[in-house]
Amino acid sequence: MADRIAEEKIDQIRQTVDIVEIISDYVQLKKQGRNYFGLCPFHGESTPSFSVSPDKQIFHCFGCGAGGNVFSFLMELEGISFQEAAIKLAAKGNIELDINLAAARGESKVSKDLQTMLDAHELLAKFYHHLLVNTKEGQHALEYLLGRGFTRESIDKFQIGYSLNSWDFVTKFLSKRDFQPEWMERAGLIIKRERDGTYFDRFRDRIMFPIFDRNGNPIAFSGRSLGPDEPKYLNSPETAIFNKSKILYNYHHAKPSLKKTQQAVLFEGFADVISADRSGVENGIATMGTSLTDDHIVLLRQSIQSVTICYDSDNPGIEAAYRAGNHLNDSGFQIKIAMMPDGMDPDEYIKKYGPEKFRKEVIGAGLTWMAFKFLYFRRGKNLQLEGDRLAYIEEIIKEISKLTNAVERDHYLRQLAAEFSLSLDALREQQKQIFFQEKRKSAGKNQINHKPLVIKRPVNELKPAYYTAERRLLAHMLKDRDVAYKVQELLQDNTFNIDEHQAIITYLLAFYENHLEPDSSAFLTYIQDDNLRRLVATIEMMSINDELSNQELTDYIKQVLNYQKLLKIKEKELELKEAEKQSDFSKAAVIAIEINQLRKSL
Repeated sequence: MADRIAEEKIDQIRQTVDIVEIISDYVQLKKQGRNYFGLCPFHGESTPSFSVSPDKQIFHCFGCGAGGNVFSFLMELEGISFQEAAIKLAAKGNIELDINLAAARGESKVSKDLQTMLDAHELLAKFYHHLLVNTKEGQHALEYLLGRGFTRESIDKFQIGYSLNSWDFVTKFLSKRDFQPEWMERAGLIIKRERDGTYFDRFRDRIMFPIFDRNGNPIAFSGRSLGPDEPKYLNSPETAIFNKSKILYNYHHAKPSLKKTQQAVLFEGFADVISADRSGVENGIATMGTSLTDDHIVLLRQSIQSVTICYDSDNPGIEAAYRAGNHLNDSGFQIKIAMMPDGMDPDEYIKKYGPEKFRKEVIGAGLTWMAFKFLYFRRGKNLQLEGDRLAYIEEIIKEISKLTNAVERDHYLRQLAAEFSLSLDALREQQKQIFFQEKRKSAGKNQINHKPLVIKRPVNELKPAYYTAERRLLAHMLKDRDVAYKVQELLQDNTFNIDEHQAIITYLLAFYENHLEPDSSAFLTYIQDDNLRRLVATIEMMSINDELSNQELTDYIKQVLNYQKLLKIKEKELELKEAEKQSDFSKAAVIAIEINQLRKSL
């Protein structure tokens, strides 16, 4: 097998796969004019600034500056090498490559060790599952699960297993298969004894629930005790392959349903996901014992637009739902809250009332985000007391003031007026006062704290004339090979003033030596520097005239060269002052003539 992909194969991949189709698997895109737009998968945002050009086969985010072609998109989003991205894309385009994934991952020690961790988890997941469903040792665990309402189909789907009641079975099992104990400890599968340096199994006599990454690879475990042993659930520690803040349980199974329904049901834990799945809720996911993170948001944004939060209805569950809802709402998702009655969890509810009632009367009857806040702020207050009642009304009006939809504001103000027999006009007046108070507070914070004033789109900042001229020249050079050579000729021995711009020219002229026609996507593959690649994507997305007139070209070149002359003038002015200081008047006179000549040339 070759360890390098032939250039013609890379060209074939680039010409065969469509960047819009590939990115649509990760980002919801909508066509606007010639390009497609969506929410950027590389940073949190609620307004789409991520653009994909089908003509140029490139992408660019006007918010965070990310940009590139279909190869760099996969590389950045999934953290993989160029060769791994090429293999994935070749598979999409039914193109055969003379390279395998192992070779693409490289031969570095780190990659080998991480792959060893993944291999060990995959082997153990299969072994634990075999012990549960096929052996006498796992019979009692299987009966326990079946007694709790688990089906064989569900056990197989989630690869649920059983760990033997042994201190060192897994340690020996892995050692016999050449898995080094030091790395298995780092993988969280075994533990090292401090007193003598020997190893023992982390999980013993527990029902084993594998935790999978987004691609369906087992990367950790959660073991449930069968008896009174504590803790009830014992989880793998975070490792090089398992980061709780990045993992959504069941994402790999749920992805087709997420795409189809454009909706996820977010549960508190994986046990709820499995219970809900048995009742026909196939788009269920859960965080792994952590609050919803920005990484989770980015992952969800690839598939869905709305989220139904179904947490326990006890106080911690309601608080967690409120935090998750705020994060999702700020990120632009539509939110509903499915309320569990009587302090039940999904498993208890399904057992008592059945799957259909759970789907229709819990998941299907979720509250709107604002309706949930009506209940959230009511907690702990006695609304028979005037003070509590007024405090509650003010909190709710504050929340109503945040709504951007006028019809929604009117609806909830009327609801508040009806419940407490208040004047609708008075509530509207109060809502307007609170709205403008919050607006003034926000404006005051912006004056004190400069962070919110940071402009996120540096390409829109007011730049000097030479900077804009260089950018526009580059945009035309990327579009037209003849223009590139003409600019080089007009510059003669001079260079662009911005180092990154000059670096792009150097790459571009070398690229044109072997390519007769401009090709945005091919050029981005040709560039080796990630920062330059993003910059080229930014310039490619600039709006320019179809043709570069001679006058426009002359003006741009003049701006580039004039800046260099201005720098030279400043340099000469300093020399002039120094000559005058030294009373060297003849030298000062020569320098003054040079300054005048430079100024005339401007």
